[in-house]
Amino acid sequence: MESKIKQAVRDVKDFPKPGIIFKDITPLLKDPALCRAINTALAAQLKGLEIDVVAGIESRGFLFGPSLAQLLNVPFVPVRKAGKLPYKTIRQSYDLEYGSAAIECHEDAVLRGQKVLIHDDLLATGGTVVAASELLMQLGADIAGYSFIIALDFLGGQDRLKSYSGNIFSLAAY
Repeated sequence: MESKIKQAVRDVKDFPKPGIIFKDITPLLKDPALCRAINTALAAQLKGLEIDVVAGIESRGFLFGPSLAQLLNVPFVPVRKAGKLPYKTIRQSYDLEYGSAAIECHEDAVLRGQKVLIHDDLLATGGTVVAASELLMQLGADIAGYSFIIALDFLGGQDRLKSYSGNIFSLAAY
């Protein structure tokens, strides 16, 4: 699976700013069979892990997160950029590798004690994922683990997540 993902992922130099090499997963989406295989592989990695909810981080966590939630037979919760959700929200601000941002979720997105899997397509420095963890924990969620298609291990994001959950899964590492 890792080699298929790496063959399909496109490197985009100097995006979103000079010096960054962006790992673009959109070419994966051109291959329905590969998308199905990715979802199956993501779900297989999570076998035996108790998960009540999948939370996907905007925007790329919305590509595979909902279908992963369906495979796991659990609800999907969107974690969005500030100002994008229509109902009452809670917010978490954070710094990322090329600026700062804030994310939100609905105040009723998860119930206290629910075990949440946080999904995103890519783990870089972990800033956004840490913010999503903090956000969901404000609602009383327990972080069951993390699911990624790609992990940029050289940026150390996994180390930042270990204090929330040691269950950190990815299908391809750089």
